[in-house]
Amino acid sequence: MNKNKYVMGIDIGGSHITAAVLDMQQRNILKNSYTRERVDSHGSTKKIIHTWCSAIKAAYQKVDIEMGRLGIAMPGPFDYDNGISYIAGNDKYAAFYGLNVKDMLASELQIDRDQILMSNDASCFLAGEVFAGEARAYQHLIGITLGTGLGSAVYHEGKVDDANLWCAPFLDGITEDHLSTRWFLKRYYELTGLNILNVRELTMLYDENQTVRKIFAEFSHNLGLFLKKFQQDHTAEAIVIGGNIANASNRFIPGVVKYLHSQDITLPIHISELNEDAALVGAAGCWATQTFKTIEKI
Repeated sequence: MNKNKYVMGIDIGGSHITAAVLDMQQRNILKNSYTRERVDSHGSTKKIIHTWCSAIKAAYQKVDIEMGRLGIAMPGPFDYDNGISYIAGNDKYAAFYGLNVKDMLASELQIDRDQILMSNDASCFLAGEVFAGEARAYQHLIGITLGTGLGSAVYHEGKVDDANLWCAPFLDGITEDHLSTRWFLKRYYELTGLNILNVRELTMLYDENQTVRKIFAEFSHNLGLFLKKFQQDHTAEAIVIGGNIANASNRFIPGVVKYLHSQDITLPIHISELNEDAALVGAAGCWATQTFKTIEKI
């Protein structure tokens, strides 16, 4: 077996781990290897590492492939080269603060630490779209993920960097206050006095509820403002958008396009082709070129 042909892609989220083996030549996931497990991000380091490694081992066993190189999409702040976590204050993985997660994984899996490549999850999203998705034809891109939080990344001639704009000043707060699931839930409550579970529920009410349409129109404007500045700060040929909120893109992208056109910005906007698999594919794809490696500034 050609060991270089297969790489394990791993996406670590706040409540789950997803792992799958990628064929690096065909640039696709071996679907039978796909493994997803829930993770208690408030648990002990021992328990979390065990859950992660169980999923990794299971994914390899499903396709009877020997464990090789791993690419891991990991939330920050994190020293990705050295494998040390600096995550604190956001209600997940606090037990790892200051610890070498890469060494802990290598020890549990009984592999060399050099077989593990860790990268920022937002960067991996865009790297995945470049490696095997919607953005293969471009050399200069900006990308965002819209969900529980906001991820942002820049791709420039083979190099993906985390733009780290979630905490940038924006309107009356920071960007993530206005471009995330919690903004939708907060705005719906402000206008109706009612609570709603998620953006998907709002989407289902769109056609019959004028208030919901108003909320999506406001979101379109906010996103347009953000993307206008983002693309002004970086040379880009296109914009790629992913994350769970992107599943409702038909409710807000037309408004974003209209606003950007009014500002003489005509970049094409692509919705993620890989969806939730983008970060996983990008994490594995980082092995295709070391320039995909990034270190988030702490």
